[in-house]
Amino acid sequence: MQITFTKGRGEDWIAIVRDDGSRAETQFPHKGPVPHDAVHLFVEAGFALDHGFWGMVGGGVHPEQLLEIAKAAGHASASRARAPDAHIVELLQAERLVEVFEADLWSGSHGDEAGLLELGQTACAYSHVPLPDVPDGSVAAIQRAIADFAQVWAAAPTGHVAEFSWPLTLACRR
Repeated sequence: MQITFTKGRGEDWIAIVRDDGSRAETQFPHKGPVPHDAVHLFVEAGFALDHGFWGMVGGGVHPEQLLEIAKAAGHASASRARAPDAHIVELLQAERLVEVFEADLWSGSHGDEAGLLELGQTACAYSHVPLPDVPDGSVAAIQRAIADFAQVWAAAPTGHVAEFSWPLTLACRR
């Protein structure tokens, strides 16, 4: 699957071309220094989450449908605190870990592996999912990939395009 992020002034755009040729597009407001869904790429690749956000999009789900799918399948909140259906476990693991790595980026990407994984464990537990397996070197590889992307993205002008292929391979992947 090919994924293209285009930098805008107050919002960014994603264009997706799946392996079967089908397409999806969406836009989203700026919420941090890099697009949230780009962080999903690095986190899901680093933790080998093949059925997270990008795996589901690759399987034909439109990105804008994922929140409703998660709610219907047991995404935890104060009113829906229960174990989620199995088909969204990796989606929830990815979301919680993306939040951890975004916070790490916002604080300067200096979190140590043990601290980030402890935070990830707590975040995953809140959503009633386990912390996924942690491939050797994955945390540092994810931090590097996000920091490298953030450096380029921050310096880039409006209209800048970043292209990725999914599945993405990070140095830590087996």
